[in-house]
Amino acid sequence: MSITHAFTFTPVHVHINLLGWTALTLAGILYHSFPHIAETKTAKVHFWLHNIGLPAMMIGLAFVVSGYEAFIPLTALGGTLVTLAVLVFAWNVLKNLKQA
Repeated sequence: MSITHAFTFTPVHVHINLLGWTALTLAGILYHSFPHIAETKTAKVHFWLHNIGLPAMMIGLAFVVSGYEAFIPLTALGGTLVTLAVLVFAWNVLKNLKQA
């Protein structure tokens, strides 16, 4: 983006960095450090919601910022799934990490 000075996809770039790298890195560190929370059904739900929702949201967002407003529902659906994933992750940590 910097070379071409075309910053149309900046929102996609930012969300991939925040939700794709930072959030999943944090989850991975916690799941690695505390394997008992990674073995729960809640952790599996978090994983699948995040890894289905994020690509859907990013693909939809890329089309939306390119001017295709028909992809707004896909972006919203993906964003909702990722939000649920983050909430499920927080619930998993708060519920199961205290017990250890």
